[in-house]
Amino acid sequence: MTSTLVLGIGNILMGDEGVGVHAVRQLESENLPEHVTCLDGGTGGLILLEPMQNADKVIIIDATLDGGAPGTVRRLQPRFSNDYPKALTAHDIGLKDMLDAFYLTKKVPEVVLFAVTVKDIDEVKLELSAEVEDVLPEIVKAVKKELAA
Repeated sequence: MTSTLVLGIGNILMGDEGVGVHAVRQLESENLPEHVTCLDGGTGGLILLEPMQNADKVIIIDATLDGGAPGTVRRLQPRFSNDYPKALTAHDIGLKDMLDAFYLTKKVPEVVLFAVTVKDIDEVKLELSAEVEDVLPEIVKAVKKELAA
């Protein structure tokens, strides 16, 4: 059985920017297969490199400022760092940098990204906007479908 890491990225203190973490927290309460590990990745960084490399498949949930309708969820399979949305929210070490690091170490897991469109990033706000809060069940369902595939 292949190991799968479900990684929620974001800062929950900045409103919709924390959607990935909120989604992973909901997924943790679901009955997921034994080979699945959920991880609150916070704002990313090189500390995530090892758990991502140890997985055969990584499912990432993160916010994006792509100008689309807030609450839009897109499933992407980036193979190279340039395949990530240009407007993926910025973290200390971005997901693009992590993918580049995989290629340097020659250990590249299968990566699936669920990019959630947000309108803006709030300075300090603990709640998600209504548009993003409303799609949390859709995100959970999409990740569970991905796990079953």
